[in-house]
Amino acid sequence: MGSVGREWPIIAERHIDLSAASTTLERMSVPTEGLTLGAVSDLIERKILTDTVRISREGEPVFNPDTGQYEPGPPVIIYEGHGGIFPNGAPGIVLHLEGQAYVDDSTSKYKLITPLDAPVASRADTVSVVNAADPAAVGRTWRVLDVGQTSTLAVVRTTFLDQNTQSSTSGGTS
Repeated sequence: MGSVGREWPIIAERHIDLSAASTTLERMSVPTEGLTLGAVSDLIERKILTDTVRISREGEPVFNPDTGQYEPGPPVIIYEGHGGIFPNGAPGIVLHLEGQAYVDDSTSKYKLITPLDAPVASRADTVSVVNAADPAAVGRTWRVLDVGQTSTLAVVRTTFLDQNTQSSTSGGTS
C-alpha cells in the first residue's frame, strides 16, 4: 500500500495539459474544406445520373369476366427520374448442378444507381431505361435481384439487377 502512495506524485507529474491543443482538436472534428456527402450526392445526380430510369412493379390482379381468371393488372410506377445503369463486372458463367441448391445467380449482372431520395426497389420490380445518352439502352429492362443497398455514408442508392431484354437495335434479346 505504501508503494501506491509513492507512485501518485509521478503520475501527477506526467499530466499533459490539452487546453492548448483543444482548438486544434475542434478544427479537426468540424470540416472546413472539401465537400459534404450531400454536396457529393447533388454533384453525382447533376453530372452522372443524367439518364431517366423507371422502376415499376406488378399491379393488383384484375378479374377478367371472359375467362373467369385473375390477370396481372397494369404495372405501378414507383419511380421515374434520374438514374444510371452500369455493368457489374464482365458476363459470367453460372453452373447449376441438378438437385443442388443455388442462389438466383445471373450471367448479366448490372447495378442501378439512383439518388438517395428515390424509393427503394423491391425484389422482382422491373427497371427500364426511358431516356439515355446511349440510344441502345432505351427500352431495355432489368429485374431487381435484391432490395437497394443502404449505408451510413451513402451518396447514391445502389440496386443490383439482372438484364431481361435488349432492344433490337442493340443486338437481339437475352
